[in-house]
Amino acid sequence: MDQAVTYKNNGQINIILNGQKKPKQDKIEAAEIMAPLPQVQEKHAILKNIEEEMNALVGMEEMKQTMKEIYAWLYVNKKREEQGLKAGKQALHMMFKGNPGTGKTTVARLIGKLFHQMNVLSKGHLIEAERADLVGEYIGHTAQKTRDLIKRSIGGILFIDEAYSLARGGEKDFGKEAIDTLVKHMEDKQHEFILILAGYSREMEQFLSINPGLQSRFPLVIDFPDYSVDQLMDIAKRMIKEREYSLSQDAEWKISEHLILVKSETHPAKFSNGRYIRNIIEKSIRTQAMRLLTSDRYTREELLAIKANDIVF
Repeated sequence: MDQAVTYKNNGQINIILNGQKKPKQDKIEAAEIMAPLPQVQEKHAILKNIEEEMNALVGMEEMKQTMKEIYAWLYVNKKREEQGLKAGKQALHMMFKGNPGTGKTTVARLIGKLFHQMNVLSKGHLIEAERADLVGEYIGHTAQKTRDLIKRSIGGILFIDEAYSLARGGEKDFGKEAIDTLVKHMEDKQHEFILILAGYSREMEQFLSINPGLQSRFPLVIDFPDYSVDQLMDIAKRMIKEREYSLSQDAEWKISEHLILVKSETHPAKFSNGRYIRNIIEKSIRTQAMRLLTSDRYTREELLAIKANDIVF
C-alpha cells in the first residue's frame, strides 16, 4: 500500500495511506522515534564544545588536532574500561614552541578549561610563572619556591613562559635546581597537574638538552607558527567585530599593506604577531575617538566606523 510521511510543526509525524490521513490515534510522536539521537549528540557534547572554542582561534591546526586526539583517547579509554580491558594513563605535560604573540598563553588557558570539562583536571585553573617565580636567592630557596608553585597548580596547569631562561646561568645557577625540582614532580604528580613550558623554538630545543630526562617527560610538543598576513587580517577583523566597530575598505587595505611591509623587514623572533595587531586596533580606536571628539559627531555610523585615517602605525 502506498504511503507518505508528513511532518507537522508540533513535532508529530502523520502517516498517510493512499492519500488519506490515518485517525489521530495512529499518529506517532516524533520524540519517540528520535529518542536515541539526543543521547548520541549529548555523548560528544564536550567534543562539540572543544571544537567551538578552538574554531574561535585563528590557525593553530596542529594544536586543534592534538586536542581532538586527546579527547578521542580519553573517550575510547572509558569504553575499554567498560569491556574490562586495560586503560592506561598518559602524562599530558606539554611544550609550546613559537615566537611572541602566536597564542601560547591563550591556548594554555583554553586547555585548562577544556581538560576540566573532560575530567582530566579537577580544577582547570592556570598558574602563569616565569624565572623569577621559581628561582630563589640562596641554596634550597629555589626548590621551595618551585614546590610551592606546583602545589598551587595541583588540579590545573602550571604555565612557564620563556622556560629556557632557567638554564641560562650555567651549572652553578639556581635555575638548574628549579629544573630538577620540576622534573621530579612531573613524575611524582604526573596525573595531578599539567606542566606547560613555552618559549622560542630554537631556545627550547637547547633547553631540552640540559637535562637528559627532560625531553621524554614532554610527550606533547606543539609548534605555534607565525601568522600569515591573511591570518593577521582575520584576527584584526575578529577584534574589530568583538569590540563592535567596523573597518572601512580603505582601512583594511592600509593595515594589510603595512603588515606585508613589516613582516618582510622584521626578523620573525622580533615580530609580535597577534599582539602587534591588537596594538594597531587599540590605537585606531583611540584615534577614532579623538576624531569624533574634534568633529563633535556621534551618529551610530560614525561611532562604528574605523577609517583609514584612524589607522596609525
